[in-house]
Amino acid sequence: MTRLLEILISLAIVFALFLIVGVMLPSSRHLTEKTETNRKLTIVFDTMNSFRRFKDWNPLVLRDPRMQLSLSGPAEGVGAKLDYTSQEPRLGSGSYEIVESVPKQKIAININNIERGENKRTAFFFKPTGRNNRNVEITQTYDVDYGWNLLGRYAGLYVTRHIGDDMKMGLSRLVGVLTSVPNIDYAAPGFKMGTPKVVDRPAEDMLVVSAGQVDRGNAQIQASITSNAEWIKRTLEANSGVEAVGPLRIVTTDMGREKYTFDVVQVVRRKSGTGNVVVQGPVKFVQAPAGKVAVASYTGYMAELENTRNALRAWAATHGYEVKDRAYEDYKSGIANAFTENGQFDVYWPVK
Repeated sequence: MTRLLEILISLAIVFALFLIVGVMLPSSRHLTEKTETNRKLTIVFDTMNSFRRFKDWNPLVLRDPRMQLSLSGPAEGVGAKLDYTSQEPRLGSGSYEIVESVPKQKIAININNIERGENKRTAFFFKPTGRNNRNVEITQTYDVDYGWNLLGRYAGLYVTRHIGDDMKMGLSRLVGVLTSVPNIDYAAPGFKMGTPKVVDRPAEDMLVVSAGQVDRGNAQIQASITSNAEWIKRTLEANSGVEAVGPLRIVTTDMGREKYTFDVVQVVRRKSGTGNVVVQGPVKFVQAPAGKVAVASYTGYMAELENTRNALRAWAATHGYEVKDRAYEDYKSGIANAFTENGQFDVYWPVK
């Protein structure tokens, strides 16, 4: 009986200590981690303002590569939501939702998961830094409330090691993701590229001439385009059942320092829908399958298109699209005008 009483007293003391220590522990936790990137502020903000690239930087997916992710709500900004489901008991199911988005300044996200605590949220703050403000400082915060949940308060003792380590890893991976994006501020004031979008491109019949390697000079490039366009014109004249659809198109293979390698293309329509196409000279008849493309308008000199292509690729990357194949442009104002400041183009890049 005495032994039992001693055990009960010991348990009471332990429980009392548990209560006393638990009450004294913080009822909430706040963590802060920082990193820095040399990418433009536009690139950083757009990458984080949606969940399209979540799996590329957030460590959560590393714990279960088979985790199921689903997006809902707006594509970006407030209301964008990511739900996840894992068969791993320690991960379970949860969600992330953007609840505040201040352009180029702040993104706040509510977190719902199986970890102890309530009102879990993380926020990212962006600030130009470094020499001439060329870099961007990214600050991530994490907050969780435990209230009078003493078990939660005890769990808070390990939040720095668990959540804090994840924040460090996530920010490090994020910098790696940003490094792969062309460092072009496609939203800068005065930038001549229009607002990009992703559209469905239908299957196309095309007449194609490979221009090969042409010297990097406006006169040489214009002459090559003009002569190859003439072969396409001859092919159209030789096929009364085939007509041109839209402007001439240039498909870039390589824009080197001294040479420009490209194809000259004309999308066509067979009036009867079928039938053979008789080609002339170096012209080839090609059928391209349907697919998705990122597209943006551009007005200016043809020589500036390479920068616009890279800007379009940067936009696609920050919005979670992976480019493939070759970029191309529709020369909407004709060949001659393309080499003036009044050149008008639609710039395309196929995406997966």
